[in-house]
Amino acid sequence: MAKRLFDIVCAGLGLLLLSPLLLVVAAWIKLDSAGPVMFRQERVGRFGKPFRIHKFRTMRVDAPALGPQITVGADARITRSGQWLRATKIDELPQLWDVLRGAMSLVGPRPEVPRYVAMYPAELREVVLSVRPGITDPASLSFRDESELLARAEDPEREYVEVVMPMKLRLAADYVRNASLAGDVRLILATLGALKA
Repeated sequence: MAKRLFDIVCAGLGLLLLSPLLLVVAAWIKLDSAGPVMFRQERVGRFGKPFRIHKFRTMRVDAPALGPQITVGADARITRSGQWLRATKIDELPQLWDVLRGAMSLVGPRPEVPRYVAMYPAELREVVLSVRPGITDPASLSFRDESELLARAEDPEREYVEVVMPMKLRLAADYVRNASLAGDVRLILATLGALKA
């Protein structure tokens, strides 16, 4: 209950205070490339329930037809505005709306697409999907350079499925088992600190 109240207050204040920035970013995306401002994608939420996640669009509208669901290195599908939005993580800010509507939390395991969730080991799947997915979590901090890491792999998709995803799942499960409001605040502060680095 305290976590949900914390999420509502922080997400509401965040959307209110950041609204000028959100409007400027939306205009930039619209001027920079053809297509919608928002990117919506089906992800798997709490208890395995699917939901539509919201992000600022950082790739060409035909990106899904041109490559994998994971982003690897200097992906040619990323727009000019998208490069900066991804580097600063500002593309994630619309997820504050997903937090406000109850589909996500500020802190929790990052939500995956159904294709990858289907590969979760049963015991970890149950733990990780027992809570609302979050905008940030320990795995997000540990794998800030995930795109560059995958770019160095001979087979990026296989590297993600066999190496990166299992490590992220273990971090997510550890978070769920030891979650606390104080821990969430520390993770939020650590995330904000990493953005300035």
